Amino acid sequence: MENGSSRQTNFETGEMLATFLASTPLLEDAWKVCSTANARFPNSYLLQQIGAVAYVAFSGRQLDSGLEQSCGNLLPLDAADGGLFAPLYRHSQAEEPIKVHRGMLKLFLSFHSGLQIQIPELVRRVKSIVFTGHSIGGTAATLSALWLLCHLQSTVSSSMPVLCITFGSPMLGNEALHRSILRQRWGGNFCHVVSKHDIMPRLLFAEIANHVSIIQPLLHCWNCCMASPQVTVDGLSSQLPLDLNTNIFQCVLKDLEMLAHAKDLSAESLFWPLGSYVFCSLEGAICVESAASVIQMMYLMMAMGSPSRCVEDHLKYGGYVGNVSKQFLQAKNFNEQDDGLPDSSFEAGVALALQSSDLTDKEPVQDLYFSMQNSSLRKNVAIMAKECLQMGQNDHRPNLAAANLAIRLSKIVPFRAEIEWYKACCDGADDQMGYYDSFKRKAGSRREARVNMNRHKLASFWNSVIHMLENNELPHDFDRRDKWILASLSYKLLVEPLDIADYYRTGMHRRRGHYTEKGRERRYEIFEKWWRDRRVEKEEHKRSKLASLTQDSCFWARVEEAREWLENVKSESDATKRNLLWHKIETFEKYARKLIENKEASKDVMLKNSSFSLWMEEWREMKEQAQQQQFPRWFPPLYS
Repeated sequence: MENGSSRQTNFETGEMLATFLASTPLLEDAWKVCSTANARFPNSYLLQQIGAVAYVAFSGRQLDSGLEQSCGNLLPLDAADGGLFAPLYRHSQAEEPIKVHRGMLKLFLSFHSGLQIQIPELVRRVKSIVFTGHSIGGTAATLSALWLLCHLQSTVSSSMPVLCITFGSPMLGNEALHRSILRQRWGGNFCHVVSKHDIMPRLLFAEIANHVSIIQPLLHCWNCCMASPQVTVDGLSSQLPLDLNTNIFQCVLKDLEMLAHAKDLSAESLFWPLGSYVFCSLEGAICVESAASVIQMMYLMMAMGSPSRCVEDHLKYGGYVGNVSKQFLQAKNFNEQDDGLPDSSFEAGVALALQSSDLTDKEPVQDLYFSMQNSSLRKNVAIMAKECLQMGQNDHRPNLAAANLAIRLSKIVPFRAEIEWYKACCDGADDQMGYYDSFKRKAGSRREARVNMNRHKLASFWNSVIHMLENNELPHDFDRRDKWILASLSYKLLVEPLDIADYYRTGMHRRRGHYTEKGRERRYEIFEKWWRDRRVEKEEHKRSKLASLTQDSCFWARVEEAREWLENVKSESDATKRNLLWHKIETFEKYARKLIENKEASKDVMLKNSSFSLWMEEWREMKEQAQQQQFPRWFPPLYS
């Protein structure tokens, strides 16, 4: 038997969230506020404070927006959100853009101006905020929570807990949205409660969702019932044409079955689950996070239902929410059984989850959908559900890949150490050129050749890291882990000056253009973005000594450009062009002065024979001539 560490199930990662929700009044309070919003605030939302928690509940009765508009229509988030979700934008051009449902985004934007005024006041009054919503209101709640998380990210002083709880909410966006939320480590902020048979959360997985005229009577029926919560839900489906219920049910189940068995879910599904999903039944609840497991569980639970159940379950969340705590009672009863005990805590967890999902090994219900007899579904439902819960084993692959990368990183340390030793030798050499100019001018020597080989080995390693991240082979939050952010930054500051030296030594700037515009490798730009996105509290302090590495890794490329400007000034006869060049040189001088005054330049910059020092001497001489001939001015020394 495999050990527990390698055989964790995907629902275990959501166990803490489920335990927290079941042990607090959050779920029940959220549903009560949702019910009030459904009945009294159509096309709007309700703000209500309960203790130290503020609830923002969006009504499920959104008749003029949301699902009824272009059901399968997704659009890029950055094309229509006005920058409200900027932290979520794609990591690189190689990634698919984040897309969300057009109607859902329009719905959120219709509320945003009011939220922008009211939420800051709530933040000052309460300890936490819960966004919640039933049905289509759940997507507005999800986007509102995302907006606030993006807003708070730029406010270092704020640590306001934000939670989103939805009930029977349809899907919202594509896989890129799912990945971006994981990258921001916000997956735990979203909890989607789905009743066992409810068809609404499954609707957008099906082709029939694009035919608004077909599903519109169903949406209208739900809206009427939300307006009158006292109406008995049982028998609701009888108010709709029988063939309508059956047609929608069979279409959704058929397409969901295809997704559940798809080898590549990304290629088959426009929509993608995000956050944690709590599946409720009368027996209790289970919490899963893996997107593939969520879809598989949606399929299995729906297959155990019927057209009438899938319509009526959308309005029964009040009863289901009250049963969530049953899971803990079942755990006690389960452990008190005298025989048939599972062999391990892993098996016990799976068995308990199956019991809570009401997918245990038992005879199918009488009205089980006929496709259960298909060859692809001849396995017992309980066995399929167990396999679904064990599906999380594959989720460990990115973490294993990251662990292997850490081992590879340790193996390239000698290459980096040798470059550091080379820098120290050059900075202390009698020729006082520094390691940038030494590498540029002495590239033919054996020592420089070895450094050049190490430079290429390090570049190969970091290029492979980026390739793995962009191909989803690493954890989604890999680029937010301090170890890798600091390692990549250190590599960039140490090695990029050598890349610049090689670029200008080989004359690439004459063939392609200057390094900063045409020669810089993409990995350095990516590492800079990692550093900018790093969430740390900014401490105001001044350096007491020069940096060991110049903090602008493109500094020497800027020096090379300034050298060219200086040469061009000498030969330029056009006064306008000459003044423009003069202005560029003065701007570079101010930039360099600030870098040195802030002690963000390493000592090799100021060595007597470095390219920068030689440039400064030449620039001083030119300014002195200009002072004597045209504009006598005092130019303060750049450094002493």
